[in-house]
Formats: sequence, structure tokens, C-alpha cells
Amino acid sequence: MKKTLTMTLMFVASAAAAHDPIDWNGSEIQVLLNREETGGDMGIFTTRFPGPGGPPRHVHEDAGEALYVMEGSAEFLADGNTFVLGEGEIAFVQKGVDHTFRILEEDGGKLMVIVAPGGFEGFFDATKHLKLPDEIETLNTISAEYGQVFTGPPLEAE
Repeated sequence: MKKTLTMTLMFVASAAAAHDPIDWNGSEIQVLLNREETGGDMGIFTTRFPGPGGPPRHVHEDAGEALYVMEGSAEFLADGNTFVLGEGEIAFVQKGVDHTFRILEEDGGKLMVIVAPGGFEGFFDATKHLKLPDEIETLNTISAEYGQVFTGPPLEAE
């Protein structure tokens, strides 16, 4: 049993190193593990924002999402409630809950995101070629294929 576990962990570690970073709308996305590599159980990726900002409000209809602050701090909005987390803190958003986040630092920040079940992590590669905001309708169509629906604008700086 121990030998099997070690071989599985080695596969997972080598699979995580095999993904190229994705430039997505000014952020860098690094998929660590995708749905195929976890048997569908989860997807894990990091996202680095170059400065203050974050994604539009959205809902994942088919996946819960854990967001771990690796660098900097971030303001989160989930189900109408806002809170700030710093490095080493984590939030979890259940599937179907309207949410977003905003990196607070001028020099940016980095989050690790875990979605369960996996699949949403493929959204970034599928949409990296789009020119926003010109192709927003195409983005919305592809987003829905990955279980995500945009519900409003990003959080704004106060």
C-alpha cells in the first residue's frame, strides 16, 4: 500500500509541474491540478493579480470554491457579506453563492483556488484568446459551459 501511495503522489506532483502559466486578462493563472488528474474530484490553480482588482461577481453553479491568500490581502464578497483576509487565511464559498474578491495591494497579490468538483480550472485556457470587453458575449457563453454565471461588476476601491 505504501508503494502505491508514493507512486500516486509522484504522478500528482509531476502533473502539477506540467501546466504552462496562462495570461488571462492581465492576471497569471497557473493550473496545478485539473479534473483529469484528480479523477474529477477537484481542480487547483493559483491566480496572481498585478495590482488592486479582481473578477466580476459570479456564481459557480456546480462547484464549491476555496480561496487561500498566498500573498497580499483580499477583500471578499460572498452572499452579500464582505470581509478581508490576509496571507495564510482561507475562505470557502459553497456552490450557488454569489461572490467575488478584490486584491487590495498596489503591487498585487496571489491566491490559490480549489474548486470541487474539478472542471472550472479549464475556463481560463478556453477563454484566454478572447479580447475583452469586445467579446463579452462569447465569454459569457463559454463561462456557462464551465458552470459559472457572471452576476455583476467587480468590487470597487473605496
